[in-house]
Amino acid sequence: MADRSLYERVLERLAEGVELPQPRPPRASASVVLWRRGGDGVEVFWVRRSPELAFMGGWHAFPGGGLSRGDREIRFQGEPRGLGEGPDDAGIPELLTGELELGEVAPPGLLTCAVRELLEETGLAPMEEARSANPSGALVEKLAGTRHRLLSGQPAVEALAGDLGVDGSLLTYAGRWLTPPLGPLRFDNRFFLLEWGAEAALQPSVIPGELVAGGWVRPLDALAAWRGGEVITAPPILHILRVLGEEGPEDGLARLRNPVEANLGAHRRIEFRPGVLLFPMETPTLPPARHTNAYLLGHGESVLVDPGSPFPREIAALTGALAALIDQEGPRRRLCAIWLTHHHPDHVGGVAALRSAFDLPVLAHPLTAERLRQAGVPVDGVLEDGRRVVLEGEPPLPVRVLHTPGHTRGHLCFFDEEGGSLIAGDVISGLSTIVIDPPEGDMEDYLATLARLRDLGARTLFPSHGPVLAEASARLGAYLEHRLMRERRVAAAWAAGLRTPAEIVPQAYDDLDPAVAPLAERQVQAHLDRLERRGRLD
Repeated sequence: MADRSLYERVLERLAEGVELPQPRPPRASASVVLWRRGGDGVEVFWVRRSPELAFMGGWHAFPGGGLSRGDREIRFQGEPRGLGEGPDDAGIPELLTGELELGEVAPPGLLTCAVRELLEETGLAPMEEARSANPSGALVEKLAGTRHRLLSGQPAVEALAGDLGVDGSLLTYAGRWLTPPLGPLRFDNRFFLLEWGAEAALQPSVIPGELVAGGWVRPLDALAAWRGGEVITAPPILHILRVLGEEGPEDGLARLRNPVEANLGAHRRIEFRPGVLLFPMETPTLPPARHTNAYLLGHGESVLVDPGSPFPREIAALTGALAALIDQEGPRRRLCAIWLTHHHPDHVGGVAALRSAFDLPVLAHPLTAERLRQAGVPVDGVLEDGRRVVLEGEPPLPVRVLHTPGHTRGHLCFFDEEGGSLIAGDVISGLSTIVIDPPEGDMEDYLATLARLRDLGARTLFPSHGPVLAEASARLGAYLEHRLMRERRVAAAWAAGLRTPAEIVPQAYDDLDPAVAPLAERQVQAHLDRLERRGRLD
């Protein structure tokens, strides 16, 4: 392929089999679903995480978090009901685990983790007296004091087992979920149910910090809010809401513990927003990413975006997942095309195989189409800026095509106008910095793209690498400002007499891994090109 950039040559080397570090084992974690019976049926207490958090920032979830080292040293009376019954990895598709070895369903300290996180985030603990209408003043004071010490980072977990007398048997095990491979850190989470009646004097409360809000909600109302674009949440939360809303905590328990209905063959049904299914595919891509996210857009008529993996196992898994989806939903689910965001190999590796398997046309921007034809990748049509495609279904999904150059000249994004979902390709990453490597990459175009997308009104970002991001406009604005900060450093280094990218990199990037210094030099060159065009270099 002509005019291959350094970035593209690095991707080619990765495709040749360069050894990458093995992923870290998933971190054990626990969440507690508080529930009660209200006048209109079952209600659950969920919380909204702070938008500032790196993991699931701005999302709705149930109180919970990761197992800490100190949790393993604490023991409570009682064990959660149902813990250890049935297979430990019930409902977890093999593709999600890969080479990971999942530990036991109840590692030491898991119960302590669940109780500690519940107390930190809601002020409650599983105790009969705490659930009563008349808890003692001493208990109320101890709960508040222990919560304050935990939130202040002080060692206070011992009080949970000693002074407070927590009873683990009040919890009911409700399933195990492994987070998808969207980043280097993954969680192996266990969910627990805890009934907390409206008559209890102590009720859950949120102290602003890691959380910004919390409240009781009917599960079906929460699902309606998700469908309406008011909230973003993860597949396990959606599954629990659906089961509790349809069957309740007792009758739905078997369904909660074995969420096979949430799987598509070897893939989990990963749907953070309605009409956008995510399939992380292992690809030879730039670390710390190990996967490229393929997306399926639509509720009926559907387009597949960026099937990027060249690996037969990944292609077979995606093909099987799409076939399972068609089998489940019948004629209303119709694959109609493959759309590409750009030409890089970690985005097009599976195109030929998926095109053949489902007899789909491949569409891309004209500049991308030309690059791919040179590389022997089939392209059947073009997508131009501003084109509006309505994917028919229940409901229809109107998608606007956006030409978003910067990372590459022919880069495209796809915007769900109704739900506010933006398929962002390599405009932004949930893991690291996007490489702008001239001449294919252009910093002037890239900053203009960020500004355009910031003002688009999108709610949720779906990047090609890393997790889905809420607060889309704010994140794009922050990312734009971060790039301008780098440019100010480059300009200051030039003013100080430094003239080559290699000299400027240490001034512009003070926390750089030496292994990526050559790519950082290309970023600096992109900034210098922009500054020169604007007449800001002497």
